Amino acid sequence: MKRHTQRLVAALFMIFVGFDAAATEPGNLEIVTSSGAHRFIVEVATSEEARARGLMFRRELGRKAGMLFDYSYEQPVSMWMKNTFIPLDMLFIANDGRIINIAQRTVPHSLRPISATRPARAVLEVVAGTAERLNIKVGDRIRHGIFSAR
Repeated sequence: MKRHTQRLVAALFMIFVGFDAAATEPGNLEIVTSSGAHRFIVEVATSEEARARGLMFRRELGRKAGMLFDYSYEQPVSMWMKNTFIPLDMLFIANDGRIINIAQRTVPHSLRPISATRPARAVLEVVAGTAERLNIKVGDRIRHGIFSAR
């Protein structure tokens, strides 16, 4: 029985790892604030499946890590914290990389919708407290290849 359980756990792990590896792509990102540029390594969720899963079920996220949800074009965007164990800051971003609005210290497992104040191209999720720690404000810019340089 023990061997069967080990194989099942290994198979489930591979499914989850494979899902993440196939659905997200790593990338570098900078948040440009009045205090300078702050570099992050992010997973970019470009598929519907990757955006739906997001950071669910993860137990930790580094201070310089995050997930960038790319919706390809500006549209109404709402997020939630279902099955998310890590409190997050969510930065809603326009086509040109400007931050539209920020939801700070979101509540793990909450089903309450967290929405952009206007259509957004993307959402950057980082560990809670990052916006306050780096003094990130609405109007600051995100530098990443998905955003047009204006």
